[in-house]
Amino acid sequence: MSSDASPSQQPAVLCADFSIESLAWEKQDGLLPAIVQDASTLRVLMLGYMDRAALQATLDSGRVTFFSRSKRRLWMKGESSGHVLQLVSMRTDCDRDTLLVQARPHGPTCHLGRASCFAEAPGSFLAELDALIAERERERPAGSYTTGLFDDGVRGIAQKVGEEGVEVALAAVAQDDAALAGEAADLLFHLQVLLRARGLSLEDAVAVLRARHKPL
Repeated sequence: MSSDASPSQQPAVLCADFSIESLAWEKQDGLLPAIVQDASTLRVLMLGYMDRAALQATLDSGRVTFFSRSKRRLWMKGESSGHVLQLVSMRTDCDRDTLLVQARPHGPTCHLGRASCFAEAPGSFLAELDALIAERERERPAGSYTTGLFDDGVRGIAQKVGEEGVEVALAAVAQDDAALAGEAADLLFHLQVLLRARGLSLEDAVAVLRARHKPL
């Protein structure tokens, strides 16, 4: 699923502090494999290779650029299709011979029109749902249940979340596991809509949990 914003609207690029020359270029004839993940869903999107120039171009432009081994030149992902990968962060592995790139895709990454070059690559469904909810808020398609929720405003959505919370509690004490899971799913969905109606996202709530987390 593509990002909500255009490349020009993305936040500042955040990259790990490493020196390009400190990477283990000698291991693979001046090339490093670069694994690209969707920054929102963490789905693996593709694998490419970078040389020094491609890595520098990626850092300078904020758009993921590779060295094409077949064309023998730099190749910016999406240079023909427009389906660019907007850089969010970059890290190296422990041996400094592989790059992990997190990016926001603008359109499908795979040339077959799929989100990922790995057809069954796992990702966060809640993050995908959050992106869909954001799309519904922007476009307000007629007949959409989510559109109706947004039309009700924050108060209406908040009331719905309260109702769903009560139904979860009742299911927990009086119904079977399937009913509880179903009510919990309803609550999660409506909570995501409420967050979006207030200009927030599920990731904002997750960030709070992450900040509170203290490893045992």
